[in-house]
Amino acid sequence: MQRIGVFVCHCGSNIAATVDVNKVVEVIKAEPGVVHAEDYQYMCSEAGQEKIAGAIKEHGLTGIVVCSCSPRMHEGTFRKCAEKAGINPYMVEIANIREQCSWIHKDIEEATKKAVILARAAVAKVNLNTPLKPGESRVTKRALVIGGGIAGIQTALDIADAGYEVDIVEKTPSIGGRMSQLDKTFPTLDCSACILTPKMVDASAHEKINIYTYSEVEKVSGFVGDFTVDIRKKARYVDMTKCTGCGVCQEKCPSKKGLSEFNRGLNKRSAIYTPFAQAIPNVPVIDTDQCIKMKTGKCGLCEKVCQAGAIDYTQKDEIISEKYGAIVVATGFDIIKLDQYDEYAYSQSKDVITSLELERIMNAAGPTKGHLERLSDGKSPKNIVFIQCVGSRCSDNRGKSYCSKICCMYTAKHAMLIRDKYPDVNVTVFYIDVRTPGKNFDEFYRRAVEEYGVNYIKGQVGKVAPQPDGQLMVHGVDLIDNKQIKMEADMVVLAAAIEPESSVRKLATMLTASIDTNNFLTEAHPKLRPVESPTAGVFLSGVSQGPKDIPETVAQAGAAAIKVVGLLAKDKLLTNPCTAHSDELLCNGCSTCANVCPYGAISYEDKQVNDHGIRETRRVAVVNTALCQGCGACTVACPSGAMDLQGFSNRQIIAEVDAICR
Repeated sequence: MQRIGVFVCHCGSNIAATVDVNKVVEVIKAEPGVVHAEDYQYMCSEAGQEKIAGAIKEHGLTGIVVCSCSPRMHEGTFRKCAEKAGINPYMVEIANIREQCSWIHKDIEEATKKAVILARAAVAKVNLNTPLKPGESRVTKRALVIGGGIAGIQTALDIADAGYEVDIVEKTPSIGGRMSQLDKTFPTLDCSACILTPKMVDASAHEKINIYTYSEVEKVSGFVGDFTVDIRKKARYVDMTKCTGCGVCQEKCPSKKGLSEFNRGLNKRSAIYTPFAQAIPNVPVIDTDQCIKMKTGKCGLCEKVCQAGAIDYTQKDEIISEKYGAIVVATGFDIIKLDQYDEYAYSQSKDVITSLELERIMNAAGPTKGHLERLSDGKSPKNIVFIQCVGSRCSDNRGKSYCSKICCMYTAKHAMLIRDKYPDVNVTVFYIDVRTPGKNFDEFYRRAVEEYGVNYIKGQVGKVAPQPDGQLMVHGVDLIDNKQIKMEADMVVLAAAIEPESSVRKLATMLTASIDTNNFLTEAHPKLRPVESPTAGVFLSGVSQGPKDIPETVAQAGAAAIKVVGLLAKDKLLTNPCTAHSDELLCNGCSTCANVCPYGAISYEDKQVNDHGIRETRRVAVVNTALCQGCGACTVACPSGAMDLQGFSNRQIIAEVDAICR
């Protein structure tokens, strides 16, 4: 039997306001193995930890239970405290009487009863705990950044500047991401390309950064400090070592039917193309669906005109396998599909466009060379209507429940740019609320209204109806004046919701990273660990974690980078000792545990087993403790009960259940 000390925290009034802390202390003193119990206002404070350390020495404690907040918050704190006082840190259990008790109950009697039950279960588990010792694993001093937008570029630069090797994997033919598609940025209205391109050049020229464009992560295995990643480098059909970027092949290509992805499908491009002028690398790629040579075996004009001999139709996809100590996910975002919002006539009229399409129209390198014109007839618009929150803050199943955060600001930016360059154009914005939480953001919005004369109407648009003469009839409501509005527009711009890039769910599965219901990657703790994934060694950067603007994205990129640098600076890491192990006498070699293991930590070996004096060779499960993350999936799945988890054994779990039920 252990000598257990129980320490109940008031957590200010978070716990004590709902739980009778003194009663919990008195009741728990009678539990088997408990030799000391006390309460204190803040157990996690220095004074609280000194109380724990003093009690360990005074009462000769061999295990402790702390009744406090979630172990996610302070388990590490109390384990370090116990270790300093001479107790194995894995002899510490946390009874979560805050999140699981006081925060969800209003009745003091009910909450106190539950707190006692949770404490009793923790005591039962400590009585069966055994000291555990973590192992060690090496750290590969190389980082992988998935995504080559501004988040990925800034993260890679910061890691590389600290002296570590970094690989950037970008699925499109060039780095740059969404920021490369923007014309101006708020609230300074400076040229997006002018501030992004130097970063792209720095990343390309950095001796510690290796860029894989037109590539995707195919497979991830391993664990923190020692990930193995397979990267599929897709065939460009252009030799990057020979291409000079002269552009002759693109000019001469006879197939110009492909829609430009960079310009959001608003114009055509050739079958061999470079996404945009500042692309890095400045090497074209051949679209096999459009290339005449690839489809029919004829043509080959680009190969004939290429003086560098860079065209190679025989290229194949290449799988590159690398080891990394840390992985950063910076996969960015896209706008939602507007298929379910046909009341705005997006699929019916070329003059109903998204805000990102407007960015390309207003850009000097865009499909209209920067001239604001209707896509249907090329005429200059006189009346433009912006509709906010299309697919954002939705209560139905069509869109997203969250605010996309950037729409209010970029709409104000668009309105100001249009009014500045085309003062005769009338701009009207329909909005639910105007949200301007950033530095100088509210002043920016007020400039749009007061200085540029943009007409803001608090209300929603119910329908956009194309007219026979090409005009668009906008039907809306003004909630301030409580009246229906019907106005003609030459162009309607939809501020569509943003969502994580489509491949993030597949990537999260490979990384065993958590995602929320909106497919944003979930951080380990929203306040204390905002750039870390719950999966050790995986970090988050940019909009993959949640909606944010460019300054916030760059700030988070730097935060993710410093976390990676802190990890790579270590030569060795302590591994989690709470790993699975197999009872060879019970194992029947059925492979069920290996099939459910998400980390590939279980293999099978033929071993000599002594079963009741009879020696025989059996196929039994063997756990690689360096790979095992202690998730417990194998222990649940094992039909013979051979798999068990150190620190969370079947005996311990059953003891907790018995303590709760008695």
